[in-house]
Amino acid sequence: MQQRQGPEASTAPPSPVRAAPPDVPAAPAAPPAVDRSNVEVRRSTRRSRTVSAYREGDRTIVLIPARMSKAEEQRWVSQMVERLARQESRRTLGDDALETRARELSAEYLDGRAVPRRVRWVTNQNSRWGSCTPAEGSIRLSHRLQGMPGYVVDYVLLHELAHLLVADHGPRFWALLDAYPRTERARGYLEGVAAAGRLPHLPGARGGAPGDGAADAPAADGTTGTGGCD
Repeated sequence: MQQRQGPEASTAPPSPVRAAPPDVPAAPAAPPAVDRSNVEVRRSTRRSRTVSAYREGDRTIVLIPARMSKAEEQRWVSQMVERLARQESRRTLGDDALETRARELSAEYLDGRAVPRRVRWVTNQNSRWGSCTPAEGSIRLSHRLQGMPGYVVDYVLLHELAHLLVADHGPRFWALLDAYPRTERARGYLEGVAAAGRLPHLPGARGGAPGDGAADAPAADGTTGTGGCD
């Protein structure tokens, strides 16, 4: 069961969902079956009273006590995967909130110079994390970012906001992102997901010449993006 250049992925997992069952957890009532193809169960002899779950790239990690039976494991995994999904759904921004967040980030890190006219989620963007059309002032984020940590979504928003000011991924572009303290960490997270085969890799190296990667130059229609983020 089971993205600047060279960032490190955080070794600390995102805030997990936890449950505190009795000493030997009694299996909860069986919930509906869930897809366990990307679920990894980790048993621990040091864990006796809690069950927790968190995302690691495109996988869901569920931590359980070593002595839990297979039947209890199955039921707890189903419950924790559902609970984690509910938690992520609650913190997913709608389009209006996403646009508000973009304007907040522009004010904080870009001196308010990047002013998007429209920011929204899209479901037809599977080859990049985000994209923008500077002539229209529009920014689009892939729905695949939903449920990822907030600092990752903020990074992609900032990346696209920076493209409203600089179209390519040259030094002037990366200089705009210097103010954001979690750029390296966010790129590392996205690189980790890309390495797992979920989405494309990020564009070329910081300081690289414009056009040194597929996502480094504006498209014919004026759209730019995060290669991964364009």
